[in-house]
Amino acid sequence: MTARRAHAYPQVDPRAGGLVDMRVIACPADVSAAGAVALLQKRSGGALVLPGRRALVLPEDLARAVTLGLGTLPAAELARPVPVALAGDPEISVRRRLRAGAPAVLVIDRFRPIGAIGRAGLGADAVGGPSLVARLRSCLSSDALELLGEVGRLAEAAGQRAFAVGGIVRDVLLADGPRGVRPDSRDLDVVVEGDAIAIARRIARGRGATLTVHDSFGTASIEGLRVGRLDLVTARAERYQSPGALPTVRPGTILDDLERRDFALNAMAVELGSGALGLLDPLGGRRDLLRRRIRVLHPLSFVEDPTRIFRAARYAARLGFALERETLRAQARALRLAPYPALSGARIAAEIERVLEDAAPAAAFARLGTAGAFRLLDHRLRFSRATAARVGALPRALEWMRAHGLAASPLELAVLALVGEQADEVALAGLKRLGFAGEPLARLVRARAGGPVIAERLAALSSARPSRRAALLRDRPPIELGWAWLRGDRRGRATLDWYLGEAAGVRAVLGGEELVALGVPRGPAVGRVLGELRDARIDGAARSRADEEALVRSWTEGRPDSTERKEG
Repeated sequence: MTARRAHAYPQVDPRAGGLVDMRVIACPADVSAAGAVALLQKRSGGALVLPGRRALVLPEDLARAVTLGLGTLPAAELARPVPVALAGDPEISVRRRLRAGAPAVLVIDRFRPIGAIGRAGLGADAVGGPSLVARLRSCLSSDALELLGEVGRLAEAAGQRAFAVGGIVRDVLLADGPRGVRPDSRDLDVVVEGDAIAIARRIARGRGATLTVHDSFGTASIEGLRVGRLDLVTARAERYQSPGALPTVRPGTILDDLERRDFALNAMAVELGSGALGLLDPLGGRRDLLRRRIRVLHPLSFVEDPTRIFRAARYAARLGFALERETLRAQARALRLAPYPALSGARIAAEIERVLEDAAPAAAFARLGTAGAFRLLDHRLRFSRATAARVGALPRALEWMRAHGLAASPLELAVLALVGEQADEVALAGLKRLGFAGEPLARLVRARAGGPVIAERLAALSSARPSRRAALLRDRPPIELGWAWLRGDRRGRATLDWYLGEAAGVRAVLGGEELVALGVPRGPAVGRVLGELRDARIDGAARSRADEEALVRSWTEGRPDSTERKEG
């Protein structure tokens, strides 16, 4: 017994000081990202700590910067604020900080940093939240729940794991919030640690649904289900080789898949295999929902994919959230590093269309304009007051066009709102940056020039006959009328309403053969007289067939009032 008491058994220190798994080195004030990588290699790894700040420069962020060709970027720009633990703090307090989404915890002893604790060291991918069974049952249809359960059972039978991810998880957690967000169970996203395509084939076959497979991406979409659409994705990790380019992917874990996403509030999952429907939230998305904030997952997120800037504005406008401070800095950094040659115009155009289709497009465009995001189209583009007014009125303009049956592309009108007030060379550069070429480009150039002309001439014709105003608007392309409405004043918009609601459909009652019988020569004269009769109806000079016949007789007989009309 005495010997046993004297024996020193190895113990695991449950305090923060004993959990340190990352050394820290003071960050030199002028070191670049590439220089910091070399420094850490020389010191056999670790992270850089900013003197006087609770912030770390993590090795993965330095490696990311070098891969993206940003080795000259100051390393301090990549610093992430992190929580601090005292060396004697218990392990549970460290876990709590990591569970809230911190990338690491800085450990200090007597005011001196002694190291850091990373997420991986504590198995953060296993950190889960509460069961969402009750929330999902209250928010989703029984068909949607049964489908998710089937996916989970099939994955588990194959020795794999399946997780509901993305918007459905976010919106289920928001369902009780002040914004009244309701999940859209018609579009379900599932990540599978394993073979997502094999599971998708079994689901589609068993339910007689339509299956679309993308083997190179390990994804499959099933349509024709009672709940709508189900997307299954093989869990993957991503790596960006250059700013703005599409990433290369490889199979990964659910944690890899969550870490590749845009924002923490979209990086949550619900496990489907056990039936407990437990929340997996290793990056602190739920806390961001409670704080009503949008947070990127690392400092170069917007540089890797600048289209995330548009998504951030869209979510912020829809949910009434704000971008947290470091996310705002990351956004400003990405815009400062523009342009992005690898970022295609089609991807930017697709994001603009998504903004138009979302719940609060005007607010999202205003956020983007204030941030300077449209400099991605051309560095000279400025979001002026006039531009802000155009995009603010854009939803009403699109509704106006739909109400009048004007078949014009919402994207084209949105683009005109963005570049219409810019200098000619800036507007043309912006249109080309978005991928417009050939006839679509020429159409937008004509519309941009025609809108101001319509507005000016309508003002000049305010006291002229109604038929003169109608003649100005007749045969104009829909996009040109939409642009004229968008940039017009109240009187100009009222004239456009009058024309499309009343004047555009006015036609003569008499037909061509009837005109010939009344003495109009066959040929171009018939068309000309039909036009004059239409104008007479617009002006109120003809209200019946008899009025039209009398006018035609007066013109063919060469009466003075005919000459006066033509001169007027």
